[in-house]
Amino acid sequence: MDRVGAVMGMRLSVSAALFAALAFNLVFFVQELALVIPKSLLPGVHATLFHNNHQWVGDAPNIALLQGTGMVADLVVGIVFALLLAGTRRGMGTKLFLFWMTFQGLYQGLSQVLIGTVLPGNDVGMAMGWLGFGVNAKGVTGIVAVIAMVGAGVWLADRAIARLGTMAETGSGPGRMGFFFRAVTVPALAAVVLLVPFREPRDIVEVVLVPVIVMVSGVIWIQLCAGFAPVSHRPTRPAAPLLAPFIALLVVLALFQLVLRPGIAFS
Repeated sequence: MDRVGAVMGMRLSVSAALFAALAFNLVFFVQELALVIPKSLLPGVHATLFHNNHQWVGDAPNIALLQGTGMVADLVVGIVFALLLAGTRRGMGTKLFLFWMTFQGLYQGLSQVLIGTVLPGNDVGMAMGWLGFGVNAKGVTGIVAVIAMVGAGVWLADRAIARLGTMAETGSGPGRMGFFFRAVTVPALAAVVLLVPFREPRDIVEVVLVPVIVMVSGVIWIQLCAGFAPVSHRPTRPAAPLLAPFIALLVVLALFQLVLRPGIAFS
């Protein structure tokens, strides 16, 4: 890779990390909103939304089931943005945003499903308990979740090459491995660090562990696709934006810490 290509690759990595952090925050907010609103409609239940969590006071017969609404919202977001990503012909910033919104929606949702099959106290685990899932049902659900993760990784790898890669970067197996590493894996892991101020104050395990689980559950499958992913037909790539996602992240940080952190009561 020549010097210009190296600079463009580094710019893509930085931009992708900013968009990955932005998308995580937006999808997480949608998830928590989808958890709060249904609870707030229950008689005698008072729900509050925060920047990094939600809580409620009161009880209702189906409140455990409603712990699964956040996961459903995540998957809906992932599917909607996947459809948008599949059809877009717009600029590099739009493609990166759609890619990471798809990634976060699918993997925030699917990782919760998988964890819920082994941890009954997890949001989805509580919903499974309400639905009466036994060991066999949880086992099947876990297998389906893993298969869906693999399938999402294969599809996102293909989209990453088609929307973000160039012929020079993807013409060989090692080249594709390096491209996925620079364009997806490194940005995803860097985003974990960027997310710390958005999730504080909270136990450090919750601050870091949740983003790590989501990122790793996705990038591992995308990175493994390097050996058989297609080759891009794009000779060059426009410069990835830096200012727009950076400003967007600052706006989200201000909203999270100044508006949502004290808590917004929905009922």
